[in-house]
Amino acid sequence: MSLDTIRLAQASRDRLIRLKRTTGITQWNILCRWALTLSLKDPSTPLVKDIVADSNVEMTWKTFAGQHRDIYLALLKQRCIADGLELTDENVAKTLAIHLHRGIGYLGGQRELTTIEGLVGSVTAA
Repeated sequence: MSLDTIRLAQASRDRLIRLKRTTGITQWNILCRWALTLSLKDPSTPLVKDIVADSNVEMTWKTFAGQHRDIYLALLKQRCIADGLELTDENVAKTLAIHLHRGIGYLGGQRELTTIEGLVGSVTAA
Protein backbone atom coordinates (compact mmCIF):
# COMPACT_ATOMS: atom_id res chain seq x y z
CA MET A 1 0.00 0.00 0.00
CA SER A 2 1.36 3.42 -0.87
CA LEU A 3 0.24 7.00 -1.19
CA ASP A 4 1.15 7.11 -4.87
CA THR A 5 -2.24 5.85 -6.03
CA ILE A 6 -5.48 6.04 -4.08
CA ARG A 7 -8.12 3.47 -4.99
CA LEU A 8 -11.68 3.32 -3.77
CA ALA A 9 -13.96 0.48 -2.79
CA GLN A 10 -17.06 -0.01 -4.95
CA ALA A 11 -19.41 1.01 -2.13
CA SER A 12 -17.46 4.27 -1.67
CA ARG A 13 -17.58 4.91 -5.40
CA ASP A 14 -21.35 4.46 -5.39
CA ARG A 15 -21.75 6.91 -2.49
CA LEU A 16 -19.55 9.45 -4.24
CA ILE A 17 -21.66 9.21 -7.40
CA ARG A 18 -24.77 10.06 -5.35
CA LEU A 19 -22.90 12.89 -3.61
CA LYS A 20 -21.75 14.31 -6.93
CA ARG A 21 -25.40 14.48 -7.99
CA THR A 22 -26.73 16.00 -4.77
CA THR A 23 -23.95 18.47 -4.02
CA GLY A 24 -23.08 19.51 -7.54
CA ILE A 25 -19.39 18.88 -6.78
CA THR A 26 -18.18 17.03 -9.85
CA GLN A 27 -14.61 16.14 -8.90
CA TRP A 28 -13.86 12.90 -7.02
CA ASN A 29 -10.82 14.41 -5.35
CA ILE A 30 -12.71 17.34 -3.83
CA LEU A 31 -15.35 15.10 -2.29
CA CYS A 32 -12.60 12.77 -1.07
CA ARG A 33 -10.79 15.67 0.62
CA TRP A 34 -14.00 16.56 2.48
CA ALA A 35 -14.45 12.92 3.46
CA LEU A 36 -10.90 12.62 4.76
CA THR A 37 -11.09 15.75 6.89
CA LEU A 38 -14.47 14.76 8.26
CA SER A 39 -13.14 11.37 9.35
CA LEU A 40 -9.89 12.77 10.76
CA LYS A 41 -11.95 15.18 12.86
CA ASP A 42 -13.62 12.21 14.59
CA PRO A 43 -11.28 11.10 17.41
CA SER A 44 -12.60 7.53 17.43
CA THR A 45 -10.72 4.76 15.68
CA PRO A 46 -12.38 3.57 12.45
CA LEU A 47 -13.86 0.09 12.81
CA VAL A 48 -12.78 -1.09 9.36
CA LYS A 49 -9.10 -1.90 9.15
CA ASP A 50 -8.86 -3.45 5.67
CA ILE A 51 -10.28 -1.83 2.57
CA VAL A 52 -10.96 -3.81 -0.60
CA ALA A 53 -10.32 -1.30 -3.37
CA ASP A 54 -12.46 -3.02 -5.99
CA SER A 55 -13.81 -0.08 -7.99
CA ASN A 56 -12.43 1.55 -11.11
CA VAL A 57 -11.92 4.88 -9.32
CA GLU A 58 -8.34 5.76 -8.64
CA MET A 59 -6.33 8.94 -8.44
CA THR A 60 -2.77 9.92 -7.76
CA TRP A 61 -1.76 11.45 -4.45
CA LYS A 62 -1.00 14.67 -6.31
CA THR A 63 -4.54 14.78 -7.74
CA PHE A 64 -6.12 13.81 -4.44
CA ALA A 65 -4.28 16.32 -2.26
CA GLY A 66 -3.56 19.05 -4.81
CA GLN A 67 -1.52 22.06 -3.78
CA HIS A 68 -2.10 21.29 -0.12
CA ARG A 69 -0.52 17.83 -0.19
CA ASP A 70 1.97 18.73 2.55
CA ILE A 71 -0.89 19.70 4.85
CA TYR A 72 -2.83 16.49 4.15
CA LEU A 73 0.32 14.44 4.69
CA ALA A 74 0.95 16.22 8.00
CA LEU A 75 -2.65 15.55 9.09
CA LEU A 76 -2.26 11.85 8.27
CA LYS A 77 1.05 11.62 10.12
CA GLN A 78 -0.45 13.40 13.12
CA ARG A 79 -3.32 10.92 13.15
CA CYS A 80 -0.86 8.01 13.03
CA ILE A 81 0.94 9.45 16.04
CA ALA A 82 -2.35 10.04 17.88
CA ASP A 83 -3.36 6.42 17.18
CA GLY A 84 0.00 5.10 18.40
CA LEU A 85 1.17 3.95 14.99
CA GLU A 86 4.76 4.05 13.82
CA LEU A 87 5.31 6.64 11.07
CA THR A 88 5.91 4.29 8.17
CA ASP A 89 4.77 4.84 4.60
CA GLU A 90 2.49 1.80 4.94
CA ASN A 91 0.83 3.10 8.13
CA VAL A 92 0.28 6.53 6.60
CA ALA A 93 -1.23 4.99 3.45
CA LYS A 94 -3.44 2.66 5.51
CA THR A 95 -4.57 5.58 7.68
CA LEU A 96 -5.51 7.47 4.51
CA ALA A 97 -7.49 4.51 3.17
CA ILE A 98 -9.48 3.80 6.32
CA HIS A 99 -10.23 7.45 7.06
CA LEU A 100 -11.11 8.23 3.46
CA HIS A 101 -13.59 5.37 3.30
CA ARG A 102 -15.05 6.13 6.72
CA GLY A 103 -15.45 9.78 5.72
CA ILE A 104 -17.18 8.83 2.48
CA GLY A 105 -19.55 6.75 4.59
CA TYR A 106 -20.21 9.76 6.81
CA LEU A 107 -20.86 11.98 3.80
CA GLY A 108 -23.21 9.47 2.23
CA GLY A 109 -25.07 8.73 5.44
CA GLN A 110 -26.08 12.19 6.64
CA ARG A 111 -28.65 14.29 4.83
CA GLU A 112 -27.21 17.61 5.95
CA LEU A 113 -23.95 16.70 4.20
CA THR A 114 -25.56 16.71 0.76
CA THR A 115 -25.17 20.46 0.36
CA ILE A 116 -22.11 22.70 0.23
CA GLU A 117 -23.28 24.47 3.39
CA GLY A 118 -23.67 21.16 5.19
CA LEU A 119 -20.19 20.04 4.16
CA VAL A 120 -18.58 23.25 5.37
CA GLY A 121 -20.53 23.15 8.61
CA SER A 122 -19.57 19.52 9.30
CA VAL A 123 -15.86 20.19 9.13
CA THR A 124 -15.80 23.63 10.74
CA ALA A 125 -18.19 22.93 13.64
CA ALA A 126 -16.51 22.59 17.01
